[in-house]
Amino acid sequence: MRRLKRLIADQRGSASLEFIGAGVLLLVPLVYLIIALAQIQSHTFGVDAAARYAARVLAQNPAEVDLVGSNVAIIVEQYGLPADRVQVSITCADPGPCPSPGGLVTITVTAASPLPLMPDFLTSNGGASVTLTASSTHRVSEYGEAP
Repeated sequence: MRRLKRLIADQRGSASLEFIGAGVLLLVPLVYLIIALAQIQSHTFGVDAAARYAARVLAQNPAEVDLVGSNVAIIVEQYGLPADRVQVSITCADPGPCPSPGGLVTITVTAASPLPLMPDFLTSNGGASVTLTASSTHRVSEYGEAP
């Protein structure tokens, strides 16, 4: 009985075990946070690049309004964002046909960036995702063709 009490009271080796246990409990969420922020930042770059590129293309060639959505889809897929989670809107500052030569055109790209390592049923309806929005405004070339 004394031997059992002595073994229970012995503290040798417990500090390293506590350090490993606490380290794992603190490091796992920290690593996940770093991975999630890196993915969200990558998707933010993709949404921003898609808005800028689409606005530039549309400003140089206003007749290509129908191709804006496919251009945006190609760009965001290069940054790892699914194209089915992206919405594109085109607005013009001037009344009349959009885009009109010499007018301002604004492209707004909105996307849902899913959190990493989450199951599809949580990210499909936007529950475990971050909404990203970027917009870009350019003046339409006066020398291009009107739509």
